[in-house]
Amino acid sequence: METVSKNLYEGMFLVDSALAASDWDGVMELIKNILNRAEAEIVSLSKWDERKLAYEINKKSRGTYLLCYFKVAGERVKDIERDVKLSEKIMRVLILSTEPMSQEDIDRETPVVAAERKAAEAVAAAEAKVEEAKAAAEAKAKEVEAAAEAKAEEVEVVAEPAEAEVEEAKAAAEAKAEEVEAAAEPAEAEIEEAKAVDVAEESADDVVSEVEEVKKDED
Repeated sequence: METVSKNLYEGMFLVDSALAASDWDGVMELIKNILNRAEAEIVSLSKWDERKLAYEINKKSRGTYLLCYFKVAGERVKDIERDVKLSEKIMRVLILSTEPMSQEDIDRETPVVAAERKAAEAVAAAEAKVEEAKAAAEAKAKEVEAAAEAKAEEVEVVAEPAEAEVEEAKAAAEAKAEEVEAAAEPAEAEIEEAKAVDVAEESADDVVSEVEEVKKDED
């Protein structure tokens, strides 16, 4: 059985960006089927980039490029190009023979992968920055809370002696009031006694006046 020699090729497939966005799996499956029909061995297939077209193709202004490395017999390349022309979903294809490449070179990130990686890194950096800011804010809030609690304790400590002084002053005032009340009691008794003496004197005067009237009558 004759062994078919396969060479490494680089294929750039162009599809409508709207189709790629709405049916990416379908686009990938279509390209794989075309390559499989030509008995090609797919080494790598990935999205390369999305760009505005230099001119419209089939009334489409934007296109998505898919980069594919595959091994196939040289005479089967024309079959792949023919199937692409017959396809209504693939707008263009460019197939170039390439020198033997290492897997590292084949797997080198495409522009779109690089852009997605950078975007992911930017998002991760932004999220880390947000988390850092949140942690700093929480630490500051705890610091302010601790300072407020310490201040409240200081105020409470200062207030305790003041409350004691108020209570002491109240007790002194109550004692003073009791002293005044106690001092007032004898004075009230003396007033009552004086009133009683005045009444007695008035009564005595009345008796004297009656006696004198009686004597006048006897005379």
